Amino acid sequence: MKIGVFDSGFGGLDIFRQIEKILPKYDFVYLGDNARAPYGSRSQETIYQYVTESLDFLFSRGCQLVILACNTASAEALRKVQQAYLPKKYPTRRVLGVIIPAIEEAVQKTKNRKIGILGTESTIQSEAFVAELKKKDSRIRAFQKACPLLVPIVEAGEKDQRIVNLSIENYLKPLVAKNVDTLILGCTHYGLLLNNIRKILAKSNRKILIVSEGKIVAKKLADYLRRHPEIERLLAKNSKRDFYTTDLTEKFRRIGGRLMGRKIGVQKVSLN
Repeated sequence: MKIGVFDSGFGGLDIFRQIEKILPKYDFVYLGDNARAPYGSRSQETIYQYVTESLDFLFSRGCQLVILACNTASAEALRKVQQAYLPKKYPTRRVLGVIIPAIEEAVQKTKNRKIGILGTESTIQSEAFVAELKKKDSRIRAFQKACPLLVPIVEAGEKDQRIVNLSIENYLKPLVAKNVDTLILGCTHYGLLLNNIRKILAKSNRKILIVSEGKIVAKKLADYLRRHPEIERLLAKNSKRDFYTTDLTEKFRRIGGRLMGRKIGVQKVSLN
């Protein structure tokens, strides 16, 4: 059995790259639903449909455990997947999200209990981050900002740094004004803009800790496997990697290879 990693596009590769560093011996299957990205402006019903179709595919490829390396999917579909879809169709399989690990890290690190969240429109509207932050600490003040341009910028492989930085600066400004001391990058794509975000925050002369999900999710997954030996012992350890996308383009090969630090063989699949 394998570990699946799913995202609506390229962003999940940043998560997978970090997971691979910590768990190199395990077999993985990566799926990017690039043909239908971005998910951020879709309805909850459509996102749930896309996610379950993707899970059907990953489970058919022998995945015992799947990481939803997509905040929109985690915010809009994970609970229903865990409470309705899995018990009915795949009672022995497991699906985990990326929101809780980021929340736990932010709550642990904040000093003034003011936390900023950047996310897609759908993730921000769901208020999933706000709800989970309040569960951890009711004194937390959360400030959100939807960033509809950032996923398309990443997916397009935008080279003009002026465009990239102007967009990021526009989104960060209201959060900096709220005096947040911790910033959650609430979309896996945003980790690919981490250096840009750091440079722009440095100009604000505020010390703001950035919570980017890659390393955090990887560590939490390793811990999950230690705590669940009944799942861990089912997983194959042949260091095998399979990459799939619903829209195989030269851009996927180029950007995917750059993110993984090596050439990757990718197969195109249809999910519906």
